[in-house]
Amino acid sequence: MSATTTVKQLPNTGTSGRRKLSPAMVLLIVAAGLLALSAVRAVAGTNTLTSSALVAGALQLAVPIGMAGLGGLWAERAGVINIGLEGMMILGTFFGAWAGWQTSPWIGLLAGVLGGVLGGAIHAIATVTFGVDHIVSGVAINILALGVTSYLAKISFTTPEAAARGGSPRQSPASEALPTVTVPGLSDGLATIEGKHWFLISDTAGILGGLVTDLSLITILAVGLIVGSYFVLWRTSFGLRLRSCGENPTAAESLGVNVYTYKYAAVLISGGLAGLGGAFLSLVSIHIYNEGQTGGRGYIGLAAMIFGNWRPGGLAMGAGLFGFTDALQLRGGGSSLHALLLLLAVVTLGLAVWKLYRKRYAIAAVNAGIGAVLVFWYVMTDELPGELVRAAPYITTLLVLALFAQRLRLPAAIGKAYRKGQGK
Repeated sequence: MSATTTVKQLPNTGTSGRRKLSPAMVLLIVAAGLLALSAVRAVAGTNTLTSSALVAGALQLAVPIGMAGLGGLWAERAGVINIGLEGMMILGTFFGAWAGWQTSPWIGLLAGVLGGVLGGAIHAIATVTFGVDHIVSGVAINILALGVTSYLAKISFTTPEAAARGGSPRQSPASEALPTVTVPGLSDGLATIEGKHWFLISDTAGILGGLVTDLSLITILAVGLIVGSYFVLWRTSFGLRLRSCGENPTAAESLGVNVYTYKYAAVLISGGLAGLGGAFLSLVSIHIYNEGQTGGRGYIGLAAMIFGNWRPGGLAMGAGLFGFTDALQLRGGGSSLHALLLLLAVVTLGLAVWKLYRKRYAIAAVNAGIGAVLVFWYVMTDELPGELVRAAPYITTLLVLALFAQRLRLPAAIGKAYRKGQGK
């Protein structure tokens, strides 16, 4: 049987029959979102909501989440649940900073990726070879990574040389900064337009300015990895075979696919991507390793993956959403998040109108009720409490999981035990 015939006969990977948004529809949705954001900024008088500084911060915060989510997507498309993304990110933060301050940040970046791959290898051996429950293995990796890196940090960052450069049992010496790029001329022009505070025009300039000013090369690499993952997984025979392992590994094996090889490859790539996200935190964001630096971003990455329905494009949107929320609470504080209440109210009431048009009256009533509560909350308060502000990214994660759980289409064989030879 030829390779071409094999690919055509591989089991259904669950992507047929789904409605796809046309480019015109995507642009219309983006335009509507930008218009709503501009209106909220104008009504609330919060110029930081669409500022270039906020957008740049959101993009930087979205990269680690996006890389963790992309790692989860690779593993779970092959049928392996990867709860251990948080631990793999922790390994990436430590090994990236450890190699980065001693050599160069580029070598540190590679070391961070290899640290994540190490975590992925442990997870693959446990789940694919020995059949350990995927959740148990992932949780064990998270605990193990936290303990191992804490122990190694006490050894590595307290030597005389490290201590002289600011090292401590919980913190590494600073590494050199990785280069950034700014589009000359365009960045300054957009900053000028942003400063005029014109409705919609300045908001658009602020958002675009945040995307072309002081952009880390690793951020560009991350965007390329998301786009590349889509083409590899959905446009190549390798990707089709890998996804078939997550849908029906028995049928895939019967057609000559080495299921173990593809699962191992997927989980190792998953670990490497999570490690890259961790290295980004310790080499790009603040140039040092801190204990507890990941802050649950591996779990938030999983939420972004679920939000995106195991697709790279949706994953990128989810990572951007979480990064934007995180940037709001870090840079804008309670006043900016208070303005976000109004935006959520507008979105919720818009959904209510749409559901009413579709004659789904019960859901429309629920959305209208939530929207009314949000409007009342916005009108009756001036600022959100500090505790709620700090918890905003995690509240957003819970809301996303609750609201989008019913439209998910996860891989059919995800988390299921598979033993070699079942398809023969």
